[in-house]
Amino acid sequence: MTFDELQALQLTKLRRQIAYLIERSPFYQDKLAGFDTAIDSIEAFARLPVTTKQELRESQADAPPLGLHACVGMKDIVRLHASTGTTGQPSWVGVTKNDADVWTRLTAESFRAQGIRREDVVVHAAGLTLFVGGLPARDALEYLGATFVPIGTGASEKVIGAMQTLGQTVLHSTPSYAVYLAEYARKHDIDPRSLNVRKLTVGGEPGGGEPAVRERIESEWGAPVTEGLGGSETAPIIWGECEHQQGMHLTGGEWVYAELVDPETGDPVAWETGVEAELVYSALDRECCGLLRFRTRDRVRVLGMDCQCGRPGPRIRCIGRTDDMLIVLGVNVFPTAIRDLVAELHPRTTGAMQVVLPEPGPKVTPPLHVVAEHNADAGDLDELQRTLESSIRGRLSVSAHVTLVPPETIPRSEMKTALVRVERSSE
Repeated sequence: MTFDELQALQLTKLRRQIAYLIERSPFYQDKLAGFDTAIDSIEAFARLPVTTKQELRESQADAPPLGLHACVGMKDIVRLHASTGTTGQPSWVGVTKNDADVWTRLTAESFRAQGIRREDVVVHAAGLTLFVGGLPARDALEYLGATFVPIGTGASEKVIGAMQTLGQTVLHSTPSYAVYLAEYARKHDIDPRSLNVRKLTVGGEPGGGEPAVRERIESEWGAPVTEGLGGSETAPIIWGECEHQQGMHLTGGEWVYAELVDPETGDPVAWETGVEAELVYSALDRECCGLLRFRTRDRVRVLGMDCQCGRPGPRIRCIGRTDDMLIVLGVNVFPTAIRDLVAELHPRTTGAMQVVLPEPGPKVTPPLHVVAEHNADAGDLDELQRTLESSIRGRLSVSAHVTLVPPETIPRSEMKTALVRVERSSE
């Protein structure tokens, strides 16, 4: 399909999904009351109200466990997933048999775009329990005919052992864990390149598309990196990057409608090369927890509107989450951008860093306190500190105070490694 043909199909499905939600969901019956839901264009759809994460939490608090936005009861649910987000309280996502089938096909399209084939052995070094990128990833990879190795998280020795045993492999993990696993291998006198990983497919957090982080992973493993992007509430992996590595394609567009809005105003933003905006999703074939115009808080940059591979439509890179963004004297700063600057100085740094705040953001009084790990052979640490502070000031337009710490000081995670921590004064 051309991108225009895809949007025509999406519009047809949106009409059907809206009617379904109005019939079955008390949440959307109330939310859409007074709005013209007989949409005849994408522009008309954009006039409907957005749905937020907080609304979903309140919906589930009012009608546990699935919420007032759910369209079916527990007897129709074949699996439950959950997203904890920043509150620590699980937000349940119910999946019917049809929802699971759609997720399998949708996720498989992302892996297919990323070059996963029947002959591949995929070592899954990411979450399996509750995480939407766990069991649905297994279903999708098995649907493609690939061999799925469900090691999960917290088992670095087993991951390395599997790679040494299984021959040609693909590593599926977060970008943070791909870096950590390479460090773990070297610590145990194993060159990651000797494991003959054919490719790495990463997701679950921003980072796989950051130039310095990607270069570090590819250098360590001697294999190309592609990334995918999805959302716990909507679908596991909606975007996938092809072999040209120039941004992620909307591989799940048959089942999820994606639009852009201004993060500040919520106004629609057109798909055009160079724009930065927040992703908003609407499920097109959802039986249980259907969502309309769900604000993801994922901030993306549009890199282009076509590709050498022939796939039409936008190519994007996720540059951070709007709820992680810090504001320093009016300047918007994403922790992922700081991580990229720290990673650029590898091997003098390990690439690991955290922003330390005295109070929760987003507003921060300068200078920004950044803790970064140096390597054992980093050389002059005072000069490295000055270089990092100058780089942050010159590239991000904020002042920073950098504290260098020894390797393995900053906690790592097989899932999302925290880039910000709050450390209140004991006074």
